Amino acid sequence: MRYSSLSSGSEGNALLVEAGPAGAPVRILVDCGLGLRDVQERLAQRGLAPSDLHLIFVTHEHADHCAGVAKLARACELPVACTHGTLVAMGAEALAGLTVLTVSPHRSIDFMGLSLEPIPVPHDAREPVALAVSDQKHRMAVVTDLGSYTPHLISCLQGLDAIFLEFNHDAQMLEEGSYPPKLKSRVGGPHGHLSNVTAAELLGRLLSARLQHITAAHLSQQNNHPDRVRASVAGLPLGQACFEVASQDHGMPWVSLA
Repeated sequence: MRYSSLSSGSEGNALLVEAGPAGAPVRILVDCGLGLRDVQERLAQRGLAPSDLHLIFVTHEHADHCAGVAKLARACELPVACTHGTLVAMGAEALAGLTVLTVSPHRSIDFMGLSLEPIPVPHDAREPVALAVSDQKHRMAVVTDLGSYTPHLISCLQGLDAIFLEFNHDAQMLEEGSYPPKLKSRVGGPHGHLSNVTAAELLGRLLSARLQHITAAHLSQQNNHPDRVRASVAGLPLGQACFEVASQDHGMPWVSLA
């Protein structure tokens, strides 16, 4: 299994997960908040084309995660998977004519030999989820766009080989920044986005000898900085796990799980 972020942040998100046999891997794009041309260019940088994808999984309906879904799905005749709430919030007409797999946030599904496990998260969207993906050997999770974490989420995220985890904002930078008070309250609230401190707390509850790679994701360009993200995890016993930070402009290169 391997994964690569095409872009991560409030201006557009797309994460590619590839797993399965080397000769016939399955490729899932988790969210698509990018335009078709950007997706094509960023996939090409990774040696792929949109036609190499097999599924788009949408975690929730906010534009930075779903704005490019319909165009990409239509261009490549790709199925789209999402919760019923996300489908309603996106507008069923936006996906008219496409194959839509409606998933429960409480039950995993099999897709081409991979297990896809949606997990409900606290966020100000209709029915948002994180996503765990597993094959016969590895398990990784995409956990962004949540303002807090729950015991159920912690339970579902045990036993990971990799995690793509939101470190959205530094609380001090958010408080002292230029956002209006209402937006500051929304971002920093329990249904907004994870602060560095809260993300580090969650990560601390998920650490194990099995965890190989940790990617800090969805950083705010105005209210965070990679150095502050790294400082927030400095006290955690990461062991041999590799810690990286994904960016808005470049995402991150392929991460392969051993």
